[in-house]
Amino acid sequence: MGNTIKTLTAGDITRKALEYLHNSLVFCKVINREYNDKFAVTGAKNGGYLEIREPNQFTVRTGAVMDAQDITETTQQLVVATQKGVDVNFSTAELTLSLDDFGERILAPAMSRLAAEVERTVISTCYPAVYNFENTTFTTKPTLADVLAARALLQQGLAPTSDRYFMVDALAANAIITDGKSLFNQASEIARQYSQGLIGRVAGFDFYESEMTPVHTNGTRTTAGTANLSLVVNGDDHLTLTQTNTETFGVGDVITVAGVYAVNPETKQAYPHLQQFTVAAAYTGTGGAADCDVYPLIYKSGAKQNVYCADWTETSAATVVDLAGSSGTASTAYTNSLAFHKNAFTMATADLVMPQGVDFAARKVIDGISLRIVRAYDINNDKMPRRIDVLFGAKTIRPDWACRVCS
Repeated sequence: MGNTIKTLTAGDITRKALEYLHNSLVFCKVINREYNDKFAVTGAKNGGYLEIREPNQFTVRTGAVMDAQDITETTQQLVVATQKGVDVNFSTAELTLSLDDFGERILAPAMSRLAAEVERTVISTCYPAVYNFENTTFTTKPTLADVLAARALLQQGLAPTSDRYFMVDALAANAIITDGKSLFNQASEIARQYSQGLIGRVAGFDFYESEMTPVHTNGTRTTAGTANLSLVVNGDDHLTLTQTNTETFGVGDVITVAGVYAVNPETKQAYPHLQQFTVAAAYTGTGGAADCDVYPLIYKSGAKQNVYCADWTETSAATVVDLAGSSGTASTAYTNSLAFHKNAFTMATADLVMPQGVDFAARKVIDGISLRIVRAYDINNDKMPRRIDVLFGAKTIRPDWACRVCS
């Protein structure tokens, strides 16, 4: 009896490619993707965006007299404008491969590379907006104590206790597992370690290992500048700093301001630790006063209050840029492990247009990830070029539900 070769149909290839892509992702599999269906429209194009409504916040009245408050809803914009793809070109003779053979030889490595690039892009987009930063020490890998400190910051931000994750690189994983080996070796956890990257559950977090864990390099700042607190108004997206000439803050650098404390999101009572701010746009000191964009937005009173200061009339207050509470030593790169609730970050993919007049075009969605494959015929070279594309966007929508752990 002759050999039976399975035909490579468009649907077969797309499903197989999605399986490989999905299995290669770690971070993108565990963050929020509930907005995907908003972009599931035929012919989505670069630049599509969605307004995500932020939670409303309120003040509480004391006494019997009514004190009605105005409600002004705010939104964040999720933009889907990043297109990544892998292109392959093979002869008609190579199409006689079986689906499994084609998958192992061509699709698996192609999808692994595409998944790595998508994952890197999403993480690089999201982590700089996380201002909670745990840095017990900058000279050693994190321990179980650092994990618990990150947990405390999520608790203080009122993050839900379910769907919490911790992403670490191999070296950080080794240190944490060694420090808490008895916790990671529970029989129930060993049985659950079937998912790629999952190494166990400790302190309320599912731990995932990934070499995509971001590495952040601090700006060149070496001295403490000053911040003019008298200029701060509710909703400001910047601090007015006086920093030594030519010293820089990079996007994602974390700073604190003396006397400016974090508060409980609901009661507005001050916590004992300073509010951490992440730098939102590259900043270079001028020797004089200059605005430095920061996140979170600064609310010193009202329903959205997120900081407390005993005296907002101060024209200068020391900023701590190289001590506890900051992102570390100037011009130094640190791995930033990420502790987060699922809804701290979101990612969405769009349904790309299905072209006409080609050999085949197919689009499939698996677990919220939309992938399109298009194949055409090159008559001059008897080749079948094929392109695999994903169009996506990502955003940090609840940074108070995440924490970077330095190592």
